Amino acid sequence: MLNTEHILFLILSYLTGSFPSAVWVGRTFYNKDVREYGSGNAGATNTFRVLGKGAGIPVLMMDVFKGWISVNYIYFITDGCNPFTETVTSSQFEIQLALGIAAVIGHLFPIYTGFRGGKGIATLLGLLIGLNAIAAIVAIVVFVIVFLISKYVSLGSILASLAFPFVVFVILDEKDVNASLELFSVFVPILTLITHQKNIERLIRGEENKVKFDKK
Repeated sequence: MLNTEHILFLILSYLTGSFPSAVWVGRTFYNKDVREYGSGNAGATNTFRVLGKGAGIPVLMMDVFKGWISVNYIYFITDGCNPFTETVTSSQFEIQLALGIAAVIGHLFPIYTGFRGGKGIATLLGLLIGLNAIAAIVAIVVFVIVFLISKYVSLGSILASLAFPFVVFVILDEKDVNASLELFSVFVPILTLITHQKNIERLIRGEENKVKFDKK
């Protein structure tokens, strides 16, 4: 049952996810709005493409952190557990999951910049790390391998998102997996496929841009 405290932290998570990392870095240090260049997305990939790794790496780290810190707001909620000595209960996990989803929604539709955000992959990754680090690490490894081979961030993101539910259902011990995590793991690739629809179309046509880290 949601109470006032839960609702306040959901709003805080949305506002956290809404922090426009790419727009802020671009405008503050490069006098550019990344949404006006490249793919037009306010995310780490477009920041790498438009401004280079000097801007892309900090944006990536901030976007991942937004998802991770949001799921960890659970430890500030009344009756929350100690992160160093206890694990969250089933009901607490569901709230934790809701907090992370609120952050991803914030990244997709940030209130601070006219609801024009990114694709939410980095923030989603932070959420996954906070919920289940093992499954998230496997997904990261899949992404890195696919990206290094293909140089397509979109393809790496899609295959990594498909790897996450595979790990949850097939590799992890059932007693260590919450039913809500299983349900959400199915949602992860669905969200990725929806947000990458145009990328998929370009991949099929052979028109997708490869990422090259040759800028400062």
